[in-house]
Amino acid sequence: MQKLFIVEDEEKIRQELADLLTKNGYSCILTKDFENVVEQIMEAGPDLVLLDLNLPFYDGMYLCRKLREKSDVPIIVVTSSNSDMDELMSMNSGADDFITKPYNVHILLAHISAVLSRVYGKTTSCIFAHKGLSLDVMKSKASYQGKEIDLTKNEMGILRVLMEQAGNIVPRNELIRYLWEMEEFVEDSTLTVNINRLRKKLEQLGLKDYLITRRGQGYMI
Repeated sequence: MQKLFIVEDEEKIRQELADLLTKNGYSCILTKDFENVVEQIMEAGPDLVLLDLNLPFYDGMYLCRKLREKSDVPIIVVTSSNSDMDELMSMNSGADDFITKPYNVHILLAHISAVLSRVYGKTTSCIFAHKGLSLDVMKSKASYQGKEIDLTKNEMGILRVLMEQAGNIVPRNELIRYLWEMEEFVEDSTLTVNINRLRKKLEQLGLKDYLITRRGQGYMI
């Protein structure tokens, strides 16, 4: 399990980010001590650092430079600032990537996976599990009780979102928005077609009532 160090001073954002990353198979280290961040990171030895820019004691640019003097650990700057200058200065300070808040969680996860893959020379795994069904995002396959099915990109995207929010109703427009980020354009009818195809594939695994339609609301598992 790859270890991520989160440097974020807003407690709510810090915890929500940690919960998201833990749910997606990462181990997270959090800190409330922003005076000795570099020392903490060096001691923890994480695989990647998520670094905010606006912090108490020292700003993220300074911490990025100091950390880069001591370590090659990959750094992704995650900040509410969206100026080109901040992005340029972050990269010049040694950051590997830059993403602005508010971010789409799927885009953030993609950035993290891409940086880890680039730095460590291997593809990071991303596996979800719910009620015996396992989804391997990197292989776009789902398995249940020894049986396995191949999924299209859209089918995989739908199942991933549903598994991330298992037990909750996911509105149609949220699924469409996610698929739209993967493709140039997705019509409402495209979602219906892909839902039906995914449901049939799950039935092939023996999961007839796994994907539930809540009429007028959305879908859930």
